[in-house]
Amino acid sequence: MAFLLPALEGIGSGLLGSAIGGALGGGTAGNMQNSAMNALNTQDETFQLGMYASEIQNQEQLQMQSEVFDQMMDERSENMREVDTLRNVGMAQRKMDDSITKKFIQSITE
Repeated sequence: MAFLLPALEGIGSGLLGSAIGGALGGGTAGNMQNSAMNALNTQDETFQLGMYASEIQNQEQLQMQSEVFDQMMDERSENMREVDTLRNVGMAQRKMDDSITKKFIQSITE
Protein backbone atom coordinates (compact mmCIF):
# COMPACT_ATOMS: atom_id res chain seq x y z
CA MET A 1 0.00 0.00 0.00
CA ALA A 2 2.99 2.30 0.36
CA PHE A 3 3.13 2.57 -3.41
CA LEU A 4 -0.23 4.38 -3.38
CA LEU A 5 1.15 7.26 -1.34
CA PRO A 6 2.95 9.01 -4.24
CA ALA A 7 -0.13 8.66 -6.42
CA LEU A 8 -2.37 10.11 -3.74
CA GLU A 9 0.08 12.94 -3.14
CA GLY A 10 0.07 13.66 -6.87
CA ILE A 11 -3.71 13.75 -6.96
CA GLY A 12 -3.75 15.98 -3.91
CA SER A 13 -1.24 18.39 -5.41
CA GLY A 14 -3.23 18.42 -8.66
CA LEU A 15 -6.43 19.25 -6.83
CA LEU A 16 -4.65 21.86 -4.74
CA GLY A 17 -3.16 23.39 -7.88
CA SER A 18 -6.57 23.51 -9.53
CA ALA A 19 -8.15 25.10 -6.46
CA ILE A 20 -5.42 27.72 -6.14
CA GLY A 21 -5.46 28.34 -9.87
CA GLY A 22 -9.21 28.83 -9.84
CA ALA A 23 -8.94 31.23 -6.91
CA LEU A 24 -6.20 33.32 -8.51
CA GLY A 25 -7.56 33.22 -12.05
CA GLY A 26 -5.79 34.24 -15.27
CA GLY A 27 -2.41 33.09 -16.59
CA THR A 28 -1.04 32.24 -13.18
CA ALA A 29 -3.68 29.56 -12.80
CA GLY A 30 -2.56 27.93 -16.03
CA ASN A 31 1.06 27.90 -14.88
CA MET A 32 0.09 26.46 -11.51
CA GLN A 33 -2.04 23.81 -13.18
CA ASN A 34 0.85 22.92 -15.48
CA SER A 35 3.17 22.71 -12.47
CA ALA A 36 0.71 20.53 -10.64
CA MET A 37 0.30 18.32 -13.72
CA ASN A 38 4.08 18.08 -14.12
CA ALA A 39 4.40 17.10 -10.47
CA LEU A 40 1.72 14.45 -10.94
CA ASN A 41 3.44 13.14 -14.07
CA THR A 42 6.77 13.00 -12.26
CA GLN A 43 5.25 11.09 -9.37
CA ASP A 44 3.56 8.71 -11.79
CA GLU A 45 6.85 8.09 -13.58
CA THR A 46 8.56 7.47 -10.26
CA PHE A 47 5.80 5.06 -9.27
CA GLN A 48 6.07 3.21 -12.59
CA LEU A 49 9.85 2.99 -12.23
CA GLY A 50 9.43 1.55 -8.72
CA MET A 51 6.95 -1.01 -10.01
CA TYR A 52 9.34 -1.99 -12.81
CA ALA A 53 12.23 -2.38 -10.34
CA SER A 54 10.03 -4.53 -8.11
CA GLU A 55 9.06 -6.72 -11.06
CA ILE A 56 12.70 -7.17 -12.09
CA GLN A 57 13.63 -8.10 -8.51
CA ASN A 58 10.80 -10.66 -8.37
CA GLN A 59 11.87 -12.17 -11.69
CA GLU A 60 15.47 -12.48 -10.49
CA GLN A 61 14.30 -14.15 -7.28
CA LEU A 62 12.16 -16.62 -9.25
CA GLN A 63 15.10 -17.37 -11.54
CA MET A 64 17.34 -18.04 -8.53
CA GLN A 65 14.72 -20.32 -6.96
CA SER A 66 14.36 -22.16 -10.26
CA GLU A 67 18.11 -22.71 -10.50
CA VAL A 68 18.29 -23.98 -6.90
CA PHE A 69 15.36 -26.32 -7.56
CA ASP A 70 16.94 -27.65 -10.78
CA GLN A 71 20.23 -28.26 -8.97
CA MET A 72 18.44 -30.05 -6.12
CA MET A 73 16.54 -32.26 -8.59
CA ASP A 74 19.77 -33.09 -10.46
CA GLU A 75 21.41 -34.14 -7.20
CA ARG A 76 18.37 -36.21 -6.24
CA SER A 77 18.36 -37.94 -9.64
CA GLU A 78 22.06 -38.72 -9.30
CA ASN A 79 21.50 -40.16 -5.81
CA MET A 80 18.66 -42.32 -7.13
CA ARG A 81 20.90 -43.62 -9.95
CA GLU A 82 23.61 -44.47 -7.43
CA VAL A 83 21.13 -46.32 -5.19
CA ASP A 84 19.78 -48.21 -8.19
CA THR A 85 23.30 -49.22 -9.27
CA LEU A 86 24.14 -50.39 -5.75
CA ARG A 87 20.90 -52.38 -5.62
CA ASN A 88 21.74 -54.05 -8.95
CA VAL A 89 25.26 -54.91 -7.75
CA GLY A 90 23.79 -56.35 -4.55
CA MET A 91 21.34 -58.51 -6.53
CA ALA A 92 24.13 -59.77 -8.79
CA GLN A 93 26.20 -60.62 -5.72
CA ARG A 94 23.30 -62.57 -4.19
CA LYS A 95 22.78 -64.50 -7.42
CA MET A 96 26.46 -65.42 -7.46
CA ASP A 97 26.30 -66.44 -3.79
CA ASP A 98 23.25 -68.61 -4.50
CA SER A 99 25.01 -70.20 -7.46
CA ILE A 100 28.11 -70.95 -5.37
CA THR A 101 25.95 -72.34 -2.56
CA LYS A 102 24.09 -74.65 -5.01
CA LYS A 103 27.37 -75.90 -6.49
CA PHE A 104 28.73 -76.51 -3.00
CA ILE A 105 25.63 -78.47 -2.02
CA GLN A 106 25.88 -80.52 -5.23
CA SER A 107 29.52 -81.31 -4.55
CA ILE A 108 28.68 -82.56 -1.03
CA THR A 109 25.78 -84.74 -2.16
CA GLU A 110 27.71 -86.44 -4.92
